[in-house]
Amino acid sequence: MSDAMTVAALMHRPAVVVRDSITLSQASQTLDEANVGAAAVLDGDGSLVGMVSERDLLHSVGHGHDPHATSVAEVMTRNPVRLTASDSVQKALEIFRERRFRHLPVMDGDHVAGILSIRHVVRVAQIEEVKPAGSAPGLAPRGLEGVAVAETAVGDVRGEEGFFHYRGYNAVELARRCSFEQVWHLLVEGDLPDDDQLAAFTRLTVGARKLPEGIADLLRGIAALPNYAPLAALRSAVSITSAALGSQPTLDLSPSQVRIDCLRMAALVPVLLMRLHRHAQGLQPVDPDPDLGYAAAYLQMLNGERPTEAQARALEQYLILTMDHGFNSSTFTSRVITSTGSDIGSALTGAIGALAGPLHGGAPSRALAMLDAIGSPDRAEEYLRAEIGAGQRLMGFGHRVYKTDDPRSTLLRQVATELGGDQVDFASHVERTALKVLEELKPGRRLYTNVEFYAGVVMNSVGVPRDMFTPTFACSRTVGWTAAIAEQAANNRLIRPSALYVGPPAPRELPDGYGAALHAASVAG
Repeated sequence: MSDAMTVAALMHRPAVVVRDSITLSQASQTLDEANVGAAAVLDGDGSLVGMVSERDLLHSVGHGHDPHATSVAEVMTRNPVRLTASDSVQKALEIFRERRFRHLPVMDGDHVAGILSIRHVVRVAQIEEVKPAGSAPGLAPRGLEGVAVAETAVGDVRGEEGFFHYRGYNAVELARRCSFEQVWHLLVEGDLPDDDQLAAFTRLTVGARKLPEGIADLLRGIAALPNYAPLAALRSAVSITSAALGSQPTLDLSPSQVRIDCLRMAALVPVLLMRLHRHAQGLQPVDPDPDLGYAAAYLQMLNGERPTEAQARALEQYLILTMDHGFNSSTFTSRVITSTGSDIGSALTGAIGALAGPLHGGAPSRALAMLDAIGSPDRAEEYLRAEIGAGQRLMGFGHRVYKTDDPRSTLLRQVATELGGDQVDFASHVERTALKVLEELKPGRRLYTNVEFYAGVVMNSVGVPRDMFTPTFACSRTVGWTAAIAEQAANNRLIRPSALYVGPPAPRELPDGYGAALHAASVAG
């Protein structure tokens, strides 16, 4: 980290601010809409009087405060330590270490110019928090935001730039110009294949689609279970299929065998999903056509007929865009499980479990549900103003990482437009209206369209049912997970972080007489 680097280079601007008189509920809504972890608190004269963070809000609610009746003034950190934009990042780092703050206001005279988060600092420095003698380890930022926990050569996301890549190649350009198999080869083998390599790799992936013996009947049973849900069923299917294949601990396998086993599981996941889906619909399963690529075979297994070239290509571009996306929760989960030396099936099962969470896997179907609720173009502005005014989240807008246009959404908008249709035209109208209304009602806090908005439109346009949107996402992401699994297994160390204990001081004395009755009964026996 350069000594000359200043706070101005890293701070979030403009600063998100709230009044000290608003309620915790209102403050929480502001933080959520701005996608930040803290806000500066101003009094009625506009002067800085405190800082309030998500952590403060959670602690307050946890201690019984009514979020709709408690004001920010009652829970904020008063008279916070302040920085100026010209202060060095090193100075900020020392304050973070010594005072254990997570966010600091950055001042320009009496005006709050920005907010510096500890996650901004860890992007440019490897932080080891000071540990006083006899104390517990320092606590990383909530959600490990901004903390690098491993090295990877698979890909990365640059949220501030609106850019992500696979092994150095712009992921959007890969989706524009490459096939699914070409990008699959890139992620798991490390480079883009030439024609001969691609032909050989494609033969491997097609051959790997064959179900192991005994699995077909088990899939029928899973699909017949009460409360069938596609993603949960897929998770179970992956687990039993891995067991049927005799999946071994990665600790006992060579790197080449790990890659072979990863490829087979990645090839089987869409076959498992589509068989489950067809059984659940009371239809006969359809075996994948060996002459079709991944995306075309996916739609063929889904609908029982060959898709058009435009349909297959549209889905293929979506699948390429969602293969990997940095060190996300499910990828991290797959690596944690692999770090124990466990088998590939266990790592994939855990990753699917993480993806099932609505905070991670998302819900493209919810964006379509919003379009359904709006109904017609003439109702869009009225509906969106009412939703924003009521503090509701607009489905398909805003992202945890991107602070500008989500590059995946940009391409999927084009893909949807090429497919055409009334729903695409309607979605475009709603998007334009939403961005206009958001800019008017939330000035300085623009929420950009994310991947979910047009992903739902594209998948719906090519015939994927809504309850299969997230499972379809899981199929493509399996390629990224297996690349991460192979990378972890090849250079492994058990991932075993520590936790900051916040309970009663230890050691605690047992109450007088506690356990006496149990002791007496033991002696009598």
